[in-house]
Amino acid sequence: MLPALETAELPADAIEVGRIADAWGIKGWFKVLPHSAQPEALFSSKRWFLQAPGASANAAFRLAIREAKEHSDCIVASSEEVPDRNAAEALRGARVFVPRSSFPTAGDDEYYWVDLIGLSVVNREGVALGTVRELLATGPQTTLVLAAQEDGKAVERMVPFVAVFVDKVDLHGRLITVDWQPDF
Repeated sequence: MLPALETAELPADAIEVGRIADAWGIKGWFKVLPHSAQPEALFSSKRWFLQAPGASANAAFRLAIREAKEHSDCIVASSEEVPDRNAAEALRGARVFVPRSSFPTAGDDEYYWVDLIGLSVVNREGVALGTVRELLATGPQTTLVLAAQEDGKAVERMVPFVAVFVDKVDLHGRLITVDWQPDF
């Protein structure tokens, strides 16, 4: 059961960015396991939305964040609304969402994964290769996982998301152009 937090509806642009793992210390701090290796969205947003495990899609609580910082392999955070360890323990398992609008601005040729999911991918010849279903961190590079239909069958393709293969990312046009062939 979450502590007495203000109920709120998830913003339309809410993105799940992590999960609360446990309490941290005795003063109400809590550990967050981020979904990204670069969790800037957790640092840039001063209001998080929490969903308790098993809650309905729109049932959320707003949490004003006082401070969030990196600690080992997780993030630790504090809030005025979580005064002690018991309250922090009550947050265990809650999913953490932040509005997409509060993400820091990406640099040139930098993209948030969430912005790439759903984009169509075509090669230089205009052949449709599929739609980005997910991205995988495969060590030194990220890989686009594409879903497509060919001859009535589901097909999965993987394209390394690196400059040598990716010619252009058009977020507004919802299209990625790559130097890749369907039979690779």
